[in-house]
Amino acid sequence: MDEALPDLGAGRFFMLGASVPGFPAIPRPFSVYRQEGAELEFLIKVMGRGTRMLAELEAGAEVRATGPLGNGWPTSKSEQHLVMLAGGIGSAPFFMVIEQALSRGVAPAEMTLIYGAANAGLLYDIERFSALGVRVVAATDDGSMGFHGNALQALHEEWGSGGIPTACQLFACGPDPMLHAVERLARERELECWLSLEGMMGCGVGICNGCPVPTRLEGEKGDWPNAKSCVEGPVFSVADVTL
Repeated sequence: MDEALPDLGAGRFFMLGASVPGFPAIPRPFSVYRQEGAELEFLIKVMGRGTRMLAELEAGAEVRATGPLGNGWPTSKSEQHLVMLAGGIGSAPFFMVIEQALSRGVAPAEMTLIYGAANAGLLYDIERFSALGVRVVAATDDGSMGFHGNALQALHEEWGSGGIPTACQLFACGPDPMLHAVERLARERELECWLSLEGMMGCGVGICNGCPVPTRLEGEKGDWPNAKSCVEGPVFSVADVTL
């Protein structure tokens, strides 16, 4: 990008499109993976026509980028161990979480990334996360790397072995079944928990009402039945919304 950008908070996103024939009319939302001044990096998993066309762009091709949009992760509490639960491409918003926490003086030992995927080949950039100095726990459904099981099962294993304190703060991003399970767990254990809900969005700016999230009456957003993920999220506290 040619325009100067402020330092972005972790968890914010851009709507990306491409000026090539056949690209879908609706752009796609992507979390900012890394920022180096005016240069932004996005982690893209090919899922359909739009993501395939973005992935196939040649260096120097023009990309339509609208953003930064939404609200990102809260500042992690220094007195609580931060556990980041990532499922597959859900690792994307956590690189900047870690970088920014480290820049505030949070010790690497106070953060754990539990990174789950179907197999080792889907643990994208796991070496880069480890290089940040925080503890990274790999979990694969087929046992090809790290813990044999999913990210939630790995968390329970860590709690049982004392690797992670049971009183912790949870950040989670991943597929819907994982996020539903994290929400239930957080409520059962009364843990402070934040979820990044990066589903499909039509506009990214709150006009189309295509990304509603049910709110909790007792939460801060309970004055309306739904919150818009694009402008009020995509990161929400489980105290405010429910899946």
